[in-house]
Amino acid sequence: MQKIGFIGLGIMGKPMAINLLKAGYNLIVFSRTSIPAEELIEKGATKALSVAEITKVCGTIITMLPDSPQSEEIIIGENGIIQTAKKGALVIDMSSINPIISIKIGEKLASKGIDFLDAPVSGGEQGAIEGSLAIMVGGRKEAFERAIPIFKTLGSSYFLIGENGAGNFAKLVNQIIVTINIAAISEAFILAKKAGLSPTLVYNAIKNGYAGSKVLDSKLPMIVNRDFKPGFKIDLNKKDLQNVMNAGSALNVPLPLTSIVLEILKSISCAGNGNLDNSSIVNFYEDMSKIIVKE
Repeated sequence: MQKIGFIGLGIMGKPMAINLLKAGYNLIVFSRTSIPAEELIEKGATKALSVAEITKVCGTIITMLPDSPQSEEIIIGENGIIQTAKKGALVIDMSSINPIISIKIGEKLASKGIDFLDAPVSGGEQGAIEGSLAIMVGGRKEAFERAIPIFKTLGSSYFLIGENGAGNFAKLVNQIIVTINIAAISEAFILAKKAGLSPTLVYNAIKNGYAGSKVLDSKLPMIVNRDFKPGFKIDLNKKDLQNVMNAGSALNVPLPLTSIVLEILKSISCAGNGNLDNSSIVNFYEDMSKIIVKE
């Protein structure tokens, strides 16, 4: 089976790597922290001590990193993939980063004869575990077709949207909709609770109408059960919305709702709760309203 390098074994990366192992891929992993790498070694992966160890033996390399600086460093940095990857290799960055950086990375790799796909995902930790991620892809059609077997293992949908950068632009669109939806749910159920209503009964009454959504279905139970264990951290969501605002500024697009929700995320992060799940946006409203959304 094909050898694949996998760099970045966090909340999302680790279960994605596990699914590739389950599918029979020969996986070589690299992580700056040893614990997730050791867990994957127990499941059959090989541990690399450097990026170069991966590029020497893998024609396909996947990265799943926190933000743009990490993707730049690992892929096109001084000791990055670009320095030792073979001509004809395929790099798939599944990180959610600034699309302008994805375009830059793609151009630099292309100059070395290396294919590049920016392929951020949506679906959170649960989607990564289940292999049901939505994958948004930017890059050459030929490179996308090479990656389809991998995408089939990791996701339930995968679409080539355009050239490099298109995947991350699509992810920014996704993050606007998801995060504003969570804020709207929080605001709405604060009102329901203040009115003396059962959040669960209100949810059951509205979930099959136009207010229904996957976000409502997944986040309201977490809110009601006070379960803010991170599937997608506030700080990562904040990073994504900051990338949205940066892109909006570059394209001269006004984004008033996004800017408000970004300030809410900043407030939560400043209070020391950036590691909570983004469903904890409700805490911002609860603190203002002096009421808790629970049964």
